[in-house]
Amino acid sequence: MTGDDLVGDYLDRIHTHLRALAEQESDALARAATMVADQVAADRLVHVFGPGGHSNLAAQEIFFRAGGLMHVSAILDDGTLLSNGALRSMAMERTPGYGRVVIDDHDLGPDDLLILVNAYGINAALIDAALTARDRGVRLIGVSSREHAENTKPDHPARHPSGANLHDLVDVAVDSKVPVGDAVMRVPGSAEPVAAISTFANAFLLNALVLRTVAELGARGVEPPVWRSGNAPGGDEANGAFLHRFRSRVRAL
Repeated sequence: MTGDDLVGDYLDRIHTHLRALAEQESDALARAATMVADQVAADRLVHVFGPGGHSNLAAQEIFFRAGGLMHVSAILDDGTLLSNGALRSMAMERTPGYGRVVIDDHDLGPDDLLILVNAYGINAALIDAALTARDRGVRLIGVSSREHAENTKPDHPARHPSGANLHDLVDVAVDSKVPVGDAVMRVPGSAEPVAAISTFANAFLLNALVLRTVAELGARGVEPPVWRSGNAPGGDEANGAFLHRFRSRVRAL
């Protein structure tokens, strides 16, 4: 099998996976979009947290993003960012209590909506973030893989002491359907599978959520502020017209 064959097969896997998400998670995305639309219509922030190394990319995907909602506020906690050390990131996402500190630090409450994103849906920081947010009355959307969570042993070192799965703790669970291990390609000569799929799945689901939210708001007669690329003509001017509304409210801005 040639390199081109492998890349083609990988492309097919990604396309098939995303098509399955679009078809099978439509109802969950619709319910999640209504929650986000309610929040934006009330001029309240939508917080996004991806506790875990590459899950942080999901929070960044729809934050300060061309075509993204200005009401999105990413929780970019230094502890689990890969840029501060990959092994450190993994250790922190496995530390019970850490997620509670992050949510408490952002002082989320009953007027808030939090989207939690994690491919595996099990790690200690993630579950503590969900439990803490629930205790504070925060409404929750989860994006994670039910298959991965349900096929991870109860004694896995990444798990929260409760053994809970994210999809059981949120108001709306969107299933990313990431297979166990994430990597999806078998390559001759390699004992381990390669080429992960979770970042594609998370990015697609989150952008689909934004798309459905904007459509729902349009049906309500509400035009939400949306970021324009600063590199596009008039981008700085278009964005600058709204910055005063968000600069003091969105911590990462």
